[in-house]
This record gives sequence, structure tokens and C-alpha cells, in this order.
Amino acid sequence: MTPTPLAAWLLGASAVSALLFPWPLALFISLVVVGAAAADAFSARREVRLSSDIPGLLARGVPVAFSIELDPAQATARLRQPAPPDLVVSPAESPNRLCGTVTALRRGRHLLPAPALRLDGPLRLGRNFRRAGEDHEVLVYPDLPEAWRLARAVRTGRLSVEGRRPRGPLGLGTDFESIRDYQWDDDIRQVNWSATVRMGRPMSNQYRVEQDRDVICVVDAGRLMGAPLDGATRLDIALDAVAALCFVADELSDHCGAVAFDSSLLREISPRRKGARTVVRALFDLEPSRADSDYELAFRAASQAKRSFVVVLTDLLEEAAARPLIEAVPLLAGRHAVLVASPVDTDVEALVSAPVESVEDAYAAAAAIDVLEARRRAVARLRASGAEVVQAPPRLFAAACVESYLRAKQRARL
Repeated sequence: MTPTPLAAWLLGASAVSALLFPWPLALFISLVVVGAAAADAFSARREVRLSSDIPGLLARGVPVAFSIELDPAQATARLRQPAPPDLVVSPAESPNRLCGTVTALRRGRHLLPAPALRLDGPLRLGRNFRRAGEDHEVLVYPDLPEAWRLARAVRTGRLSVEGRRPRGPLGLGTDFESIRDYQWDDDIRQVNWSATVRMGRPMSNQYRVEQDRDVICVVDAGRLMGAPLDGATRLDIALDAVAALCFVADELSDHCGAVAFDSSLLREISPRRKGARTVVRALFDLEPSRADSDYELAFRAASQAKRSFVVVLTDLLEEAAARPLIEAVPLLAGRHAVLVASPVDTDVEALVSAPVESVEDAYAAAAAIDVLEARRRAVARLRASGAEVVQAPPRLFAAACVESYLRAKQRARL
């Protein structure tokens, strides 16, 4: 219980009145103010009820509406919703009814504290502070809305990456479906030469999508994946791509699974039909560790008798750091179709083309060139080992991984 600013002002005025009136009268006035403030604060301890609608499941970076309301409304009440650093509440405070949004900045399990309530007494001389309700656990998943958007785009044949022509999923199975215009990434085996001559433009055969293939996401959770990138960690961006790949695999009736690792195996989900939600639930609270990544251990866990499409989500920092990955890729590439996916830091690429106006700018540009050249060498060695490599900025990374997956299905590599 505390006095209000009004009570403090009245108490100060009663003290000043001692200069104008006899001090016993001023003391009496002060005691009356103190007593009234105490009684008012005590009366503010009345019981109140809260009705709240707070989401228990969020997607990283996606605002979700919430509401908290006093029942019944109190003329002298004010609500405030405190939040940990990884959750942003806006607005955080309001009288009687608080309606706003909560945005998660980080994946995982978070505890949203119980709402704070301030009640003033009828005289507005005393007030009472308390917590109302209980703490609320919030689970923060990767960017599921983007994953659902990509899966829907694949289903409707409207997937487009970096402005390229939209295309739907294609396969090189045995069931012919239709003849369509040639697209830039069509396999030469799809070209229908008779239709090309007849139509006067390149035409391709389209076949039914092959199903029941295994897609395994191998997620690096070692120390390099904790590096920040566009307001998130590299692991955050990788898990956004995992969610997108798995929901697209569900859409195409493929099986999806995952392996997460650092120096040891952290999570292992065997491929299954409609497994996207299982994979997301298993990996959503994964955090990067300080350990070096053991690629050989992870690849042995991911390897199975059935040929699979294995997506390795990691950071290609430079050639020396990527050496364990390069040496381990042959464990998979001999039996499986392997894709190594790594988000790129656009700030490093911008340093290369930025105008040089000082010695510091020249040093920064030279360092950026060295980093990009080391990545180029690492990518070349991975491709020589039998892996495909995809690199894309964070905002396009999930879509680029999905595009590579569809291309592998089109070429019957799964």
C-alpha cells in the first residue's frame, strides 16, 4: 500500500500550513491526511476478477493479439502486462481493459508474468499494487506463417523465388501428366521435341510428382549457429527453413524427419508421413551451444538404407571451419541426395561494393573479400564431394531451400 501523488501534495500543504496556523492545527491536519491515505489504501485491497485471452503458442517475429479485462470494470484501476526481454508487449499498460499484441523475439519456452494491477481508493489518496492471476507459459515456434505460405504456394503452383517465374512441383516419374512450356531449370529429359517443333517454342513433358520419399533435415546447433544475423541467430533462420521444408514435404506426401546435433546428438526424429508438426514440436526450443559440431556423428545418425534427400543446415563460415563438414559429406553423398544450406550475411557482401572513403573502409572491404573467397572455396569443395549447395539471404532462405527440394524431385534425385 502506498500514498498517491495527491496524498503527498496534501501532506506537503499541511506542513506548509504550520507557517500560517498554530503548529498543533497543522499537525492535526497532517495526521488526518495520513490516516485518510492509509484508510483509502486499505479499501483499495478489494478483490477483483480478471478475464484474459493470452495466446499460449506464438511464432517468432509474428505479432499476436491478446486481451486482459477487469470484471467488473473499476474506475480507479490500471492494468499492466510485464514481459521478459524476449517478448515485446505493446501497449503494456491501460486502464481497466488492456488490448494489444505480444511479439516473440526468440524461439523456445518463455514465462509471461501475471498481470500487474494498480487500484486507487475512492478518495484517490491511497493505492494498492498486486499481481492478479498466474504466470503464463508461452511456446514460441519458428516462423510457421511463412512455412504455411510456402506450402500453399507449392500446392497452387505459385512458388516464386527472387522474382523467378512461378512454378509448381514437378516429378520425373513414370506417369505422364501434361505438356507445358519449357522452364529454365527443366531437365533435358523432359523436353518434348515433337511438341517443340509443332508449337515453334520449347515444350516439356510434365509428370506426376513422386511421393513417399524421405526428407531428413540435419540441423547444426553448434557454436557457429549462435551468431546473430538480421535480428535473429543463424539457428533461428535454419529452423524457419526446416519448418518450411517439412510442411512442403507434407503437402507433397513425402516423409520428413530431422537430426539436431552439436558435439553430440541432441534430437532425432525418424522420417514419417505428415511429420511436419512432430519435427517442429521437437526442435522449437533448440538453442545453439558452445561446442564444435561433429558432422560425422550426425551424418551416421541420418544415414539409412532408403535413399533420402538430406538437407544439412549449417554455417559455411570459411574453408577451415567447413573442413569437418567437407570431410564428412561423402558418408551421405554415396547413397543419398545431399543439400548443404547456409544463410549468407548480406552485410558482408555489402562491404565489398561499398564506396571506400577511409583506410578503415579499405580494411573492411579487404576482410569481406577474404571471407567471401573462403566461402567460395568451401562451396566448391562441397560440390566436388557430391553435395548441392544453396546460399541465400535470411528473408529468402526458407524459400530457396524449398526451391532446391522441388528441383531435386523434378530431377528424380530423391
